[in-house]
Amino acid sequence: MYLPPHDPHVDDPMRFKPLFRIHLMERKCATVECMYGHKGPHNGNIQIVKKDEFSTKCNQTDHHRMSGGRQEEFRTWLREEWGRTLEDIFHEHMQELILMKFIYTSQYDNCLTYRRIYLPPSSPDDLIKPGLFKGTYGSHGLEIVMLSFHGKKAKGTKITGDPNIPAGQQTVEIDLAHPIQLPDIENLSDFNELSRIVLEVQEQVRQEQQQEEEEEEEGQEEEEESRSWQGPSQPSEQLANGEGNGAEGPPVGGAATQDAAQPSQAFVLPVGVISRKEDYPRTCRMCFYGTGLIAGHGFTSPERTPGVFVLFDDDRFGFIWLELKSFSLYSRIKVSFQNAEAPSQEVFDEVLKNIQSLTS
Repeated sequence: MYLPPHDPHVDDPMRFKPLFRIHLMERKCATVECMYGHKGPHNGNIQIVKKDEFSTKCNQTDHHRMSGGRQEEFRTWLREEWGRTLEDIFHEHMQELILMKFIYTSQYDNCLTYRRIYLPPSSPDDLIKPGLFKGTYGSHGLEIVMLSFHGKKAKGTKITGDPNIPAGQQTVEIDLAHPIQLPDIENLSDFNELSRIVLEVQEQVRQEQQQEEEEEEEGQEEEEESRSWQGPSQPSEQLANGEGNGAEGPPVGGAATQDAAQPSQAFVLPVGVISRKEDYPRTCRMCFYGTGLIAGHGFTSPERTPGVFVLFDDDRFGFIWLELKSFSLYSRIKVSFQNAEAPSQEVFDEVLKNIQSLTS
């Protein structure tokens, strides 16, 4: 199992923890050992459920228990997972979230199901190389997010989750058709100024979506009638002139990559926006309008709220959650996974759909 570094050290490398091992024997036989707990390897088994899916089960769960009971197990887990003691964490809300995570994960330490995840295919037109990133999520600590590109959209899908937003959900969506021009460094520290800019873009996006819906409602019959009036050459002329594309601003894809080579601009978080990692980059390449998913405990009342996607460099980006007045910093996971690339965009899209269906 690959664990993120201790919060909030998002740039540190991942941590590695063995969960089970298989001894291959003669005559196509094998023994399985569970590596969970602190008493050494012990008996377990593996079941192949279906293609790209298998389950492990521990047959000696007493090896997972400690002599000091649940209290000792919790203290040990806290040191390993968070690199600190509960006394070091003064925020009561954070203590509550950590305790919830311990109770949840310890319930499932004897039987785990694994499903294959493909990494997103990359294209020369992508803003940066897609892949896995570690991200700061306030009191929830560090979580793993997969960044992928889909035409004029980029998506951040949670690979690990928390009590509010579970794994599989789309934590952020970036609208690459709507870049945001940040104010100068003096005005950028004013949260109200940034909020005004973002909400203006949000309204523009809403109007464009409404216009698209109205055009779709006109129906195929009116489209055919319109084509007969315009003649065969006019639609292509309109496309060539860029008319009626419903979106202003620079083109997406390769043009965005060219913009990335432009000089960086100064960046600072507005006053009042909280960041777990205070030494975030002070320059950025470009910013885009986006939305972030928030919800109550147990994924109750989920809603997408406006925010700003901030591209720092090829390996780091950030997201300002406007409503939460919070900032998440993401850093690329540089572990090399063998045979992890999706064979095609269609296969990857299907994997994404399956991941989300597990928690929807």
